[in-house]
Amino acid sequence: MTTITRDPTSPEVWLRGPVPGVPLELMPVVHSLLQVREELEALAARSLSAEQLWARPGGAASLGFHVKHLAGSLDRLLTYARGQQLSDRQRAELEGEDRPAPGIDTQAQLFRRAQDTIDAAIAQVRATPVETLGEDRHVGRKALPSTVRGLLFHAAEHAQRHAGQIVTTEKFVSTRP
Repeated sequence: MTTITRDPTSPEVWLRGPVPGVPLELMPVVHSLLQVREELEALAARSLSAEQLWARPGGAASLGFHVKHLAGSLDRLLTYARGQQLSDRQRAELEGEDRPAPGIDTQAQLFRRAQDTIDAAIAQVRATPVETLGEDRHVGRKALPSTVRGLLFHAAEHAQRHAGQIVTTEKFVSTRP
């Protein structure tokens, strides 16, 4: 697990310099994932009710969906980056991202899974040989074309996008009466 102690006066992750053990070619991916992890860690410390976690303000996706989807999509994209296809478990989880699983999807469990998935992603990126970045990879049942590099960068960018949605949605649902 990557433990992060966020000093509010420190700059964003990408301005803190290299991360040990990460090739320069992949540093932006790890910086992005660490930034997402910090943002989730800050939100995980707040207390949200199940109603707030699964509220759909204005019909938008819920905070719970974004946390589940961030973890699930990161796991799926990294599976493709390894040259593998999705498992039955991954497909089933994808189908249930928009709703809570009874007794399973508490705030603590959702955020823990997302943080664990980010830690696994960082470990995978660290272990990715730079010479494989241009290798072809195929995404989904349609085998859409990508590369290891494309999948890793998209995984980080996609995680950032949902982290932004999580932060925004949390602000909205926490201030509602």
